[in-house]
Amino acid sequence: MSETENLIRIATEARSCSLAPFSNFLVGAALRTEAGKVFTGCNIESASYGLTVCAERVAIWKALSECERDFTDLVIVVDTEQLTPPCGTCRQIIWEYCKHAKITLANLRGQREEVDIVHLLPKAFDARFLKEAGK
Repeated sequence: MSETENLIRIATEARSCSLAPFSNFLVGAALRTEAGKVFTGCNIESASYGLTVCAERVAIWKALSECERDFTDLVIVVDTEQLTPPCGTCRQIIWEYCKHAKITLANLRGQREEVDIVHLLPKAFDARFLKEAGK
């Protein structure tokens, strides 16, 4: 089994922990560090929709809160006909913290695609603009 296949399996397992009573849109994520450590995430919905958290951000927050900073792979698994990319908020967080990671979108039908954050979030906003504004 390849590393990507293993991460898809792990993200699929994480997906089963999702709490999505309103949308029934279950998502799992697996984030691998350069050292080989894997952090998982699932989406968790709130009746106050703005408080809902996506699987990608859960995995990233878990890793960052454990002082991890160097990420090599991010896998996102959903149960949709078409492969589903991350939402805009997650794209921003991926840009800021995982911009060099290989991103794999996968579904339960065995489809998968590798995507690059530069294509998902062209002309991204980041700290370099804040530094320019402070001059």
